[in-house]
Amino acid sequence: MVNLKSWFLLAILSVFLCKASAVESDAIESVLRRLHSKQAQPIVQESAAKGVLQRLLPAHLHSFEFKIVSKDLCGGRSCFRITNYKSSRRNSPEILIQGTTAVEITSGLHWYLKYRCGAHISWDKTGGVQLASVPKPGSLPLVEADGVTIQRPVPWNYYQNVVTSSYSFVWWDWQRWEKEIDWMALQGINLPLAFTGQEAIWQKVFLDYNITTQDLNDFFGGPAFLAWARMGNLHAWGGPLSQNWLNIQLALQKQILSRMQELGMTPVLPSFSGNVPAALKTIFPSANITRLGDWNTVNGDPRWCCTFLLAPSDPLFIDIGEAFIRKQIEEYGDITDIYNCDTFNENTPPTDDPTYISSLGSAVYKAMSKADNNAVWLMQGWLFYSDSEYWKPPQMEALLHSVPRGKMIVLDLFADVKPIWKSSSEFYGTPYIWCMLHNFGGNVEMYGVLDAVASGPIDARISENSTMVGVGMCMEGIEHNPVVYELMSEMAFRGDNFQLQGWLKSYSRRRYGKVNDQIEAAWDILYHTIYNCTDGIADHNKDYIVEFPDWDPSGKTGTDISGPDSSSQNQMQKLAGFQWNRRFLFFEKSSSLPKPHLWYSTENVIKALRLFIDAGTELSGSLTYRYDLVDLSRQSLSKLANQVYLDAISAFRHEDAKALSLHSQKFLQLIKDIDRLLAADDNFLLGTWLESAKNLAMNSDENKQYEWNARTQITMWFDNTKYNQSQLHDYANKFWSGLLEAYYLPRASMYFELLSKSLEEKVDFKLEEWRREWIAYSNNWQESRELYPVKAQGDALAIATDLFEKYFS
Repeated sequence: MVNLKSWFLLAILSVFLCKASAVESDAIESVLRRLHSKQAQPIVQESAAKGVLQRLLPAHLHSFEFKIVSKDLCGGRSCFRITNYKSSRRNSPEILIQGTTAVEITSGLHWYLKYRCGAHISWDKTGGVQLASVPKPGSLPLVEADGVTIQRPVPWNYYQNVVTSSYSFVWWDWQRWEKEIDWMALQGINLPLAFTGQEAIWQKVFLDYNITTQDLNDFFGGPAFLAWARMGNLHAWGGPLSQNWLNIQLALQKQILSRMQELGMTPVLPSFSGNVPAALKTIFPSANITRLGDWNTVNGDPRWCCTFLLAPSDPLFIDIGEAFIRKQIEEYGDITDIYNCDTFNENTPPTDDPTYISSLGSAVYKAMSKADNNAVWLMQGWLFYSDSEYWKPPQMEALLHSVPRGKMIVLDLFADVKPIWKSSSEFYGTPYIWCMLHNFGGNVEMYGVLDAVASGPIDARISENSTMVGVGMCMEGIEHNPVVYELMSEMAFRGDNFQLQGWLKSYSRRRYGKVNDQIEAAWDILYHTIYNCTDGIADHNKDYIVEFPDWDPSGKTGTDISGPDSSSQNQMQKLAGFQWNRRFLFFEKSSSLPKPHLWYSTENVIKALRLFIDAGTELSGSLTYRYDLVDLSRQSLSKLANQVYLDAISAFRHEDAKALSLHSQKFLQLIKDIDRLLAADDNFLLGTWLESAKNLAMNSDENKQYEWNARTQITMWFDNTKYNQSQLHDYANKFWSGLLEAYYLPRASMYFELLSKSLEEKVDFKLEEWRREWIAYSNNWQESRELYPVKAQGDALAIATDLFEKYFS
């Protein structure tokens, strides 16, 4: 009888979910129709697609014909169609690509170049394009007689995390943005986040509420920290923002949005989540404004911690939210109905009452819809994972159902590792986008879960009562691991399972422009090791060189090692060997020493590196090969350094001064050697990052401020005291030449010198002394202005070969 009752309840639930799914599907179709009406005219989109082609393959501009077609040609879906151009005229186009938008056309162009011409397109900083295999105009390969038609199985291909704007885009000018939008168009991205320049809009809005420019200096973060100021995690850190910055970024945003619209993309604009300047509390004393808790400062420093939140129940919330959306429409035009808002991102709501949560969600949406009555709320689903103790089913459902059906879309942000759709009944019937997060902090690390990327979106889409409406890439930083991003982008057009190992073989041939048995064998190893992390742990960027342990290796845990200005909570965290906050969920907490995550056999990866080096005779002229060779060599050497560090610590604990000296010198030498290796490729240089920051400056004060922002983000990140480093130190660590030699090397040297001194003098290790020294060094380095190379030096293959023989032969 119990089983029958359970079956009956499940049957009712299944019917309900099926009906809800149908309602959501109709609502999404309505959204798609409205968004289509906002797109640029076909002739404008065709011209924009031609522009992408001209910048990519100028000699082939007349080899292709592009045509916008209706969805009727594609069975009612978005698609592209590639056919041979039929004409008897001389010098006529060779290939016709039709698509429902310019993005579909450029996706078709990319598909043709990949699968007919063996070409490869990645970011410039990951080796760039390989187009040598594309035949000359007049000799392009034909497609089959009936053509190639590829439909999107789901409507949207989303792009960006709310912090990508700070970790990767912050110093970009229009020239770099144009390249990125071209890359997006070729990858089929049609739903990009568009967050640039929003501070200028907020300035206009808050000035209408009598908030002064000085008040906003305490509200906005600095250029490299804007993402977290926008989310209400911090204020003022790295600021203030100059009027030059505000004006230039607003103008840049208009260029970005114009190009996105020309290509048929739907930009996602920001909206209001309740984060307000402190001055608003003085101007509106009766407003329901509360102060949030501390987010990762050392001692709760009020200069940048504990931001102010306007309650959604307050009428002022709706007024400000509506004003912001209207001001955007006034500046940019009526170009979208989709707005991003992330409530309580890494900040817990004051109560878990579902009624309160529902009212919050309703107010957020009302603020959007009063300005745009067709508004759709797109939110990152990160909070459901990062604060899962709070977001239980009643709380999740209250938020997700606080808006009308079809008016919310959730990004299942971490679906490549921790899919929420499976444990939440498809987000309780709410449309969602299956996303790959993949990268934290813009770190440089070879890592991936290719099997999950190749199968996860398909499994989600074909699941019973699926509400999946798209795929997406939500990495915190870009320009790394090109194989992962090419595969993920392609999943926007893959409706069925495919043979991944065969795809990887094809990928390696395209990436280097030719068949090479050694490279293909190497990629088979990489697929089974580095690029298939299956343990569900994501701390894949914690190598000791770039995130040096902060601990007393003597194991004397009864000693206060936290420094005189440490809180008792911080002291316990230090004694445990890790720092607990929501951005660090992945440490192995059972150990007193944070151990870098290793999910593969280093021995096998070294075999792959040997194969890569052996292929150098044939491939050394390829920029894509050089990038991969340097990256794989760096990966292998950094894992070796982890073991060398542990050997040094073991020697210290055994009071073996000679062995400590041997291992510590080897660790330091590895840093120097990796720096020399990275210096041989343009894409691993600190100087590029720093110069791009300074190039945006309009005067000497901005030049100094922007460089400080750039240096601070990749090192200390946030505030510190004399004895306590930032809780986010090394979070955005980078394996960049210049940074290793000038920053990571001195820090490790100070540590090992004190270890040796401790053994020599037979005294306890002076952890506090080391902290004081390296924190002071870090602060000085952030303020310094020395120049670093922006051009590669040395022969990457020769250096990689030399280091392989030195360390692995």
